[in-house]
Amino acid sequence: MAEEKQGNTPTPEELKAAFKAFKKRLKVLRLDEESNIGGGPLSGGRKSAIVAIEPPNQFPGGVWDELVRQGKLKRSGRGQYELAEE
Repeated sequence: MAEEKQGNTPTPEELKAAFKAFKKRLKVLRLDEESNIGGGPLSGGRKSAIVAIEPPNQFPGGVWDELVRQGKLKRSGRGQYELAEE
């Protein structure tokens, strides 16, 4: 199952794991940006400007294409994806 299957659609388990990994990476990157020094201790914090990220590379490209087709992600250009608005 670790091999990349050319021409086959990803399994539902692969899609679920990839989507979960994408959301976790996006969350971590946003939290990292929000925690940087410079917001000021009394400023109330600031929101991250990160919208799109490069997907985790442990999944083949076909997985991301299928998640786009299903409407869960959308392409942002330059190999980056963002969560689709629901």
